[in-house]
Amino acid sequence: MARLPKNPRSAAGAAVASGNVGRQLGAVARRVRESQDLTLTDVANSAGISAGMLSRLETGHVTPSLETLVALAGALGVRPALLLQQLGGDEEGAQRVPAGQGLEVVRRGTRRGHTYHLLAAQRGPRKSFEPFLVTLTDKSEVFPGFQHPGTEFIYVLAGSLSYRHGSHSYPLAAGDSLSFRGDVPHGPETLDKVPIRMLSIIIYDEEN
Repeated sequence: MARLPKNPRSAAGAAVASGNVGRQLGAVARRVRESQDLTLTDVANSAGISAGMLSRLETGHVTPSLETLVALAGALGVRPALLLQQLGGDEEGAQRVPAGQGLEVVRRGTRRGHTYHLLAAQRGPRKSFEPFLVTLTDKSEVFPGFQHPGTEFIYVLAGSLSYRHGSHSYPLAAGDSLSFRGDVPHGPETLDKVPIRMLSIIIYDEEN
C-alpha cells in the first residue's frame, strides 16, 4: 500500500503551533516565578532541571515535556492546569477570572495567613501591570519589607491595618487607598482588624 506524501504545510503549521505554545507557557511560568520573587536557580533546583534549561523554557526556545511541566508546577507551588489555562488565542483582548479562581502565589518572606491571588496574567514578554487580591488573617505574622519595580496602588476592601512605606506608616481601613513607589521598602506593619482583604495593583514602567 502506497504511503501518502507528507504535507509540508501541515508539518510547518504544527511546528509553529508548538512554538507558540512553548512561548506562551514559558511567559506564564516566568510571571508566576517573578511574582513570588524566586530566582531561576531557586525554581530550577526544586524542579530538578538546570537554570539554563529553565531560562530556555521561559523564553520559548524549548517546549517542556509533561514530566517537566509537572515538576515545574510543583516548584512554583501551583497546579499544572494553572500554567496551561493561560494558553490559547487572545483575539478579543479580554480575560475573565471567575470568583475564587485567581492564581494563588506566595510572596517570599510570608508564611501562614497571608495569601495573594493573581487576578490577571498578561501574555507576551513584558507585563504592564499585576492585580492581586490580598488576604491577611494572622495578626502575629511579621511581614518583611517588599521592594519591586513600578508603582503600587492598594485599596482596602475589608478590615484595617497600618501600612509602612519607607519611614512612614499609614492607617488604612475599608474604603481607604494608598499609592506609592514600589522600589521603596513597604508592607503591612500591624494588622488591626482581621480578616483584611485588599486589592493591590502593581503598574510597571515600560522598560520593565
